[in-house]
Amino acid sequence: MDYKKFADFSPCDYAGPLKRESFMDAGMKELWPEIPRVSGPAFTVEMVAGENLALHRAIYEAPVGSIIVAQSNTVDYSVIGGNVTEIAQKRGIAGFVIDGTVRDIGEIKELKMPMFGRGVLPMPGGKKNAVPVNVPITAGGIAVNPGDIIVADEEGIAVIPKDKAEEIYTQTKANVEKDKAMSFEQWATNHKEKIDSFYN
Repeated sequence: MDYKKFADFSPCDYAGPLKRESFMDAGMKELWPEIPRVSGPAFTVEMVAGENLALHRAIYEAPVGSIIVAQSNTVDYSVIGGNVTEIAQKRGIAGFVIDGTVRDIGEIKELKMPMFGRGVLPMPGGKKNAVPVNVPITAGGIAVNPGDIIVADEEGIAVIPKDKAEEIYTQTKANVEKDKAMSFEQWATNHKEKIDSFYN
C-alpha cells in the first residue's frame, strides 16, 4: 500500500467519510510550529506510566515509514527526547504521535521530525518493564490498532482503520474533487439555503 498518498488530504478532508471516533481529541496537537502533514501505518506502544522503555524498543522494531503511536499513561514524565528522535529518523520512522509528553523539543524541531502529543516536559521517564509493542492501544481518546493509517497535521490526527483505508481514501478524494469543482459563490449560496431551510 502507498501510505504516503494518504497525506494528499488533511484530517478535515477525512472528516467526511470517517466518524468522530477516528479522530484524536483536541489535546493532541503538533509540538513545534508548521509541522508538515505526515501519513503512515501506526506502530503502537502501550507504556508503563513513568517509563519509556517500550517506546525506545519500538524505534528499533518499527518498519521504515511507520508512525509510532504511543500511550504513555502519564504527563509527568517524558518518553522521548532529541537523541532517540534522531535514531528513529535515521531508521526511517516517519513521525510520532505521543499521548503524553516529550522533551528536547528544540532538537526535535531542528531534526524536522513530525512530533504530536500533549505537551513538553523536561523530566525523562525510566526503564524497567519490557512490555510487548505493536499491540492495540487507546491514544488520544480513541482506539488505535497496529497498521491503521495515521494522518496528522496542524488540523489534528486522523486514524483510518486499515481494513477500510483504500475505500476511505477513494471517497475522500471524490469529495475533495467535487468541492474543488464548486465556486465559493455557489458554496455560499447553497450554505445559506440550507441554513434558511431550518428556520422557514
